[in-house]
Amino acid sequence: MLNNAMQTENKENLIEIKDLVKTYYSESGFLMPEATEVHAIRGVTLEIKKGEILGLVGESGCGKSTLGNCILKLLDITSGEIYYQGENILKYSAKQTRDFRTKAQLIFQNPYSSLNPKMKIGEILKEPLIVNGIKDKSLQKEYLEIVLDYVGLSESDLKRFPHEFSGGQRQRIAIARALILKPEFIVADEPISALDVSIQAQIINLLIDLKNRLDLTYLFISHDLNVVRYLCSRVAIMYRGEIVEIGAVEDIFYHPKHPYTKTLLSAIPTIVY
Repeated sequence: MLNNAMQTENKENLIEIKDLVKTYYSESGFLMPEATEVHAIRGVTLEIKKGEILGLVGESGCGKSTLGNCILKLLDITSGEIYYQGENILKYSAKQTRDFRTKAQLIFQNPYSSLNPKMKIGEILKEPLIVNGIKDKSLQKEYLEIVLDYVGLSESDLKRFPHEFSGGQRQRIAIARALILKPEFIVADEPISALDVSIQAQIINLLIDLKNRLDLTYLFISHDLNVVRYLCSRVAIMYRGEIVEIGAVEDIFYHPKHPYTKTLLSAIPTIVY
C-alpha cells in the first residue's frame, strides 16, 4: 500500500477542488419563524490524482455525499472552484457539461432504489447511451456486451427486471450503468453499505479489478474505515463539512493528527478471541 501511495504522489491531478462551499437556505414559515442556513461544505480544498482511489470518510451528515454530487455538477455550489484536467467545470457550457458527465459518473449507495423497477435491465443500461446520442442498435449492442463482461452479467439478464436480482447483482447492474459511457472518474457513494457482508467483498474486488482494467480514478465515499484501509491509497477525513486531515492510508491509520481522526480510529471494532 505504501508503494501505491508513493506512486500516486507522482501522478497529475485529475480533479482539483478549491475553497468549495455549499450552503442550503430555508425560508421562514409557519413551523420555522426564522430563515436558516445549513453549511453542508465549508471551504473544502482537495486534489484527486489520476489513477488513485481516494477515500472520503466521516460520520453520516458530514457532507460526504454532497461533496461528491458537487464534483459531478449534480448540485450547484455556493462558491469555490472545481477543475477537471485543469478546466473549471463551473464555466462549462451545456454541451461541455454533457460531455463531462460521460467522463465522470456516480455509483449510488442503494441498489434497490437507484434502479427503475419498471424498466428492464437492457433499457436501464441503454438509457445513458440514448441520452448521449448513441442510437445505433449495433453500437448499443457492442457497448452492452463489453459492460456486461466487465461486471459478470449475461446477455439474458438484459430481459429481466431489477426485482429479479439479489442486492449484489443489482449493484453490479448499477456499476455497469456507470461504466456504459466509458468514464474516467467514478464517485462511489458508499456502494457496499446496503449489501450483505458476504457480498461486500465481491463488489470491492470488482471495483479494484475495474480500476486496473480501465485505468479508473475513484472517489470512494464510506464510513467503514476497514474497507477504506484495504481499498484506498489516500484518505481524507471529513467533519462538519470540512476536510480536517488527509494523507496516505498508513499515515492516517498509524499516525493520526486530528482529534476527530483519532476518535474515528478508536471506534473501529476489534475481534477478541
